[in-house]
Amino acid sequence: MKKKNRILVAMSGGIDSSLAAAILKDKGHAVIGATMKLWPKEDCGLNENAKACCSLSGIEDARHVAARIGIPHYVFNFDKEFRREVIDHFCSEYSRGYTPNPCITCNQKIKFRLLLNKAKALDCEYIATGHYAKVGYSGSQRRYFIGEGRDKTKDQSYFLSFISQADLSRTMFPLENMTKGEARKLASEMRLRVHDKKSSQEVCFVRGHYSEYIKSHGGSDIRSGDIINSSGRKIGHHKGIHNYTIGQRKGLGIAHSEPLYVINIDPEKNTITAGVRQKAFKRAIIAKDPVWGLLKKITKPVRVMCKIRYAHKSAEAVIRNSEKNRIRIDFKKPQIAPTPGQAAVFYKHGRVLGGAWIEKVIA
Repeated sequence: MKKKNRILVAMSGGIDSSLAAAILKDKGHAVIGATMKLWPKEDCGLNENAKACCSLSGIEDARHVAARIGIPHYVFNFDKEFRREVIDHFCSEYSRGYTPNPCITCNQKIKFRLLLNKAKALDCEYIATGHYAKVGYSGSQRRYFIGEGRDKTKDQSYFLSFISQADLSRTMFPLENMTKGEARKLASEMRLRVHDKKSSQEVCFVRGHYSEYIKSHGGSDIRSGDIINSSGRKIGHHKGIHNYTIGQRKGLGIAHSEPLYVINIDPEKNTITAGVRQKAFKRAIIAKDPVWGLLKKITKPVRVMCKIRYAHKSAEAVIRNSEKNRIRIDFKKPQIAPTPGQAAVFYKHGRVLGGAWIEKVIA
């Protein structure tokens, strides 16, 4: 990019976002650092050993880096929006038997949308982050899209797949063509002495077990109930559906000749259905509220590679329109434990075509 731009960089205090800011500054862009305070006041005492992408210590680290590379730095307080859009949604989804992905929701509704509003107020043309992913534009499709980052072991395209076209048009990922190892090396060469915060599969705002967090943050009516088999016969007792997720094996407390897995959660009947591993494999699902990337819409069946969770290997599938604002996904081979509340993300040649929220599994 030859033109020099005014860019607002999201800085968490870690290596990746610090390096993104330093790279852009080194290229001559007018860079402003921004750190988002997301947690409500009662959650600010988060254990620093957890995944603290926006912790108080992260704010101090980001401020230090901004001073080191010579850019202004702001802290934006989005705690009310974060509670409403992410925390409340997380608790309500678990309470109705879904397994949400708060990172995708946070990216879609907080980190990009709200940060872009701040960028506009500061006369910045773009925002940038330290994500390992690509943002591209297809002239033939006239669509912006997210692409997989060069480092496939760190690729974060799945978490960014629900960002709108308007937001993508003003987004940059300076690390898109780097591996994590290359990023560490360059950060060292640029003397960016920041902590390499360890990534985690845990939810950043939860202290302890998430079920206790849901209870303490106003989870809806949480009751114990029956665990049944696929024939409807009671085989055990559960401690509240918020404690379970589709595909879960541990914690059922049922003696059986084979390991049992959670294969269905029924919030209306307050039951958990358990079965052997083979019962957890499903061939088709319905997903709702699609957000389209490289595809604008689908008018006929489309062959894709589909991921049904971040750690899931993408699988061949066909997507087609279903009822209003919903799509049907048929896999070439049955997939283990498609989970309502998780995101189904569609790829073709490493580019995100779109994504939708898994609503139900077709038996």
